[in-house]
Amino acid sequence: WINNDQGDITAVTAGTGISGGGTTGAVTITNDMATTITAKGDIVAGTGNATYDNLAAGSNGDTLVADSSTTTGLRWQGDWNTGKNKIINGDFAINQRSFTSTTVNGTFGHDRWRLDAVGGTVTYSTEAFTPGAAPVAGYEGINFARLVSASQSTQSNYASIAQKIEDVRTLAGQTVTVSFWAKASTGTPNVGVNFYQNFGSGGSATVVVTGSVLAITSSWVRYSATISVPSVSGKTIGAGSHLNLYLFSSAGTSVSASGYPAVGLQNVTVDFWGVQVEAGSVATPFTTATGTLGGELAACQRYYYRSVVGGNESAYSAGGTGQSSTATAFFVPLPVPMRITPSSVDFSTLAAADFSNAPVALTNLTLNSGNSNRQIAVVNGTSASGITQYRPYILSSNNSASGYVGFSAEL
Repeated sequence: WINNDQGDITAVTAGTGISGGGTTGAVTITNDMATTITAKGDIVAGTGNATYDNLAAGSNGDTLVADSSTTTGLRWQGDWNTGKNKIINGDFAINQRSFTSTTVNGTFGHDRWRLDAVGGTVTYSTEAFTPGAAPVAGYEGINFARLVSASQSTQSNYASIAQKIEDVRTLAGQTVTVSFWAKASTGTPNVGVNFYQNFGSGGSATVVVTGSVLAITSSWVRYSATISVPSVSGKTIGAGSHLNLYLFSSAGTSVSASGYPAVGLQNVTVDFWGVQVEAGSVATPFTTATGTLGGELAACQRYYYRSVVGGNESAYSAGGTGQSSTATAFFVPLPVPMRITPSSVDFSTLAAADFSNAPVALTNLTLNSGNSNRQIAVVNGTSASGITQYRPYILSSNNSASGYVGFSAEL
C-alpha cells in the first residue's frame, strides 16, 4: 500500500506482521502465522498477549479440548466416548462361564463371544497377558482370545470367532470401521473381517456384507477395515434380529464364494484383543462399550448371567420351597433385566439346603419359563428323595467350589 498524500504510517503494533511507512508510505505485510504452520492439520493458537504458536494435528478421530496446563491452552484428546463401540466385551475381560477353551462349534467363551468353525480341529481359548505386555500403553488388558485352526483341508472349512450385535438396525446404511489388535504365532497369515445382517424370526433373508482381508504379523498391531453396511429399507424385521461380526483365521473357497472374506485355508494360531465396531471411516482410540468394568459386566448379563453359589450350603443364590418328596422350586433374582425371558439354564453340583439337615443333592434343574420373566428366573429342581414338601429351601452348592446356576438369553 503506497500512501503518497496522507502522511506516514507510524506506531504499528509489534507482532502484527505489518512494517514500513516512513516518508515513502510503503507498507509491507508479512504473514508470520503462515510460517508457523508446518504440516497439514496444524492449528495456530494464542499463547499469550500478541503471541502464538503451532499446535500439531492430532490423531484421526481426536477431539480438540481446552487445557490450561499446555503452552497453547489446547490439546488433542482421543475419542473415549462410551457407546461408540457396538461390541460388548471387546477386551475379553468378562468371563462369567469360567471358560478356558473349546473346540465345539457354537460354544460361547468370553462373554458375548462364540466359536464359529467347521472342519479340522479349531480351538478357541482364553489367554492371559503378562502384566505390562498388553498392546496398548496405559490400558492393561487382562485377557485375549486365541484361535488355533488345524487340519483344515476342504474348501467348506472355516475358523472364526463371532459376536451378534443386537438389532439388525444397528449401523444399518452406514460406513463402519472395525478395528482390533492381532498377532500370529508365526508368518504373515490372513485375517478376514465381515458382517452378516440377520433379520430375525419371520424376517427377510440374511444379507452377507462384503468385508476385508488383512495380512497380519507376529507382533501385536492394530488393524482396521472400513465396511459399508447395507440399509434395512424395505426389509421385514422379526424378533431376535442382529448384525453378526466375524473374525476369520481360515476360510475355504466355498465359504468365500458365499460372500465371506477370501482368507484361504490356513492352519495357524491368531490372537485377538481390543475389538471395536463404530460408525465412521476412522478407527478411534479403543474403549469398551460402556467404559467401565461394572458397566461391561451388566451389559454382558443382559444376555447371560451366572450365579456362583460357592463351596458350602451357606453360599446360596436363591430361595424356594419343597414341592414334593423329590421336587423343589426356586426363585432366582436376576441382576439386570435380561434381553428376553431366559431361554435355558445350565448348572453344576447343586443342592437344596435348609440349614437344619444335610443338603439334598439335586439331580436335575429345569427352567420354568412360564413363571419366569426378564428379572426373575424360576427353576424346578429334582432329587432322588429327601425333600420335605412345603419346607423352605435355599439353592446351594453341593459342597463343591464349582457349584453354579446360569441363565441364557443369548441371540
